[in-house]
Amino acid sequence: MVLLHGSGLSSAVWRGGGYLKRLADFRTVAVDLRGHGRSSKPPNAGAYSAAAMSEDVVAVLDALRIPAAHVVGYSLGARVGFALAATRPERVLSFVTLAGTFALPPGSADAFFFPGCREALRTGDMTGFLESWSRVRGVVLDPATSHALRQNDPAAFGALLEAIDDDPGLTEAEVAGIMAPTLLVAGDSDDPRWQASRRAHELITGSVFVELPGVDHIGTLRDRRALSATEEFLRR
Repeated sequence: MVLLHGSGLSSAVWRGGGYLKRLADFRTVAVDLRGHGRSSKPPNAGAYSAAAMSEDVVAVLDALRIPAAHVVGYSLGARVGFALAATRPERVLSFVTLAGTFALPPGSADAFFFPGCREALRTGDMTGFLESWSRVRGVVLDPATSHALRQNDPAAFGALLEAIDDDPGLTEAEVAGIMAPTLLVAGDSDDPRWQASRRAHELITGSVFVELPGVDHIGTLRDRRALSATEEFLRR
C-alpha cells in the first residue's frame, strides 16, 4: 500500500491519522512527495506537475521492486494518484482518493488559502503565511497540521501552489479510462473537491463514493469514517 499525503504535509500525517495502526498488516510505503518532508525541494513550479510526481512514485516502487500496489492519496496525493492510475494502470491494484480531485480551476490556491498567498510566500515565511491565512479566512488549524505546515520551505511551497494552479489535470475522458477499483471519499463542505469526487464516481465504472456530511477539506483526513471506509474497501 502506497500512501501519498497532501500539500504542505508529509508522510507523518498517516501515523497521526491512524492509518498506519489500522492497516498495519499491509506492507506500507509512505512517500514524502517532492517538495515535502525529507524529499528534495526545488523552487521552480515546473518540478511539481502531477505527472512528474506520479513518476516519482513509480521510481519508489521500482527501487523497492514492487510491481503494483494499492494507492491511497489525500488532497495533492489524490491528484498524484489520479495521474498514476490513468497513465500507469499496471502499477495500481486499487485507488483511494480522500478529498481529492482530478483537476482544479485556476485560482484554486487563492480560493483555498487567501488572495495573494503565493506572493506572501515569496516575501515572507511559513509563520507569516499561516498568520495571514488565519486572519483572512478565519481558519483555526489543529496543532498537528499547523506544525506540519510550518516545516515547509516557503519557496518550494509557493512553487507547488503555482504548479497546482497551472496544471490542467486529467480530462474526463482520461478519468473514465481508469480501470483500477476506486474509492472516492469527500466531505460535503469541501467544494470543489466534493463535486469533483462525485463526478469521478460517475465516470469510473464500478467506483464507490462515500460522502462525509459536514466535513471540510482538512477534516477529511482525520475523520474516522474516512479511515473505516478506506480499510473496508482495501480489505475487499
